[in-house]
Amino acid sequence: MKRAVFLDRDGTINVEKEYLYQRTDFEFIPGTPEAIKILNQAGFMVIVVTNQSGIARGYYSEEDVEILHRHIAQELERCGAHVDAWLFCPHHPDGRGSYALPCECRKPLPGMLKDASRRYDIDLQNSTMIGDKRVDMAAGEAAGCRTILVRTGYGSEEEPYAGPQTTVCDDLLAAVKCVV
Repeated sequence: MKRAVFLDRDGTINVEKEYLYQRTDFEFIPGTPEAIKILNQAGFMVIVVTNQSGIARGYYSEEDVEILHRHIAQELERCGAHVDAWLFCPHHPDGRGSYALPCECRKPLPGMLKDASRRYDIDLQNSTMIGDKRVDMAAGEAAGCRTILVRTGYGSEEEPYAGPQTTVCDDLLAAVKCVV
């Protein structure tokens, strides 16, 4: 079985911008490409798991999210880094149409992590979830992963609520150095 590092997207990989979906608004948090490259070189699978309620709310489409993820992948490739898989939850109970439903994939539930484990033969107990919110930590804990809260994005505000089992780091690069 493989080891993975699960990464939240907004506020962890990129500068937090509400309902980000346009490439022109995307901006890496400093050190992110280097951090992902370190994980790649250390043999970890890198999997992005992100809630995208903007789809359910009608702000943008699944295709818009996929276009943004391809853009991020291209930017990472220029730095010699890559993400192995991009998973997102398009649902929200207050959304519209077929997306307006409770689901198993929306963090804080561990659905995306468990799905990745099944798809890619990942050992969740030897994997790590890194994010900037309590929901990221809850999803990681529910899946049996180690959890690291970063102070970027909403992380500084969320830090007082981090449980004793959660490591806290300034940013993704510092978190990756803890993992590796």
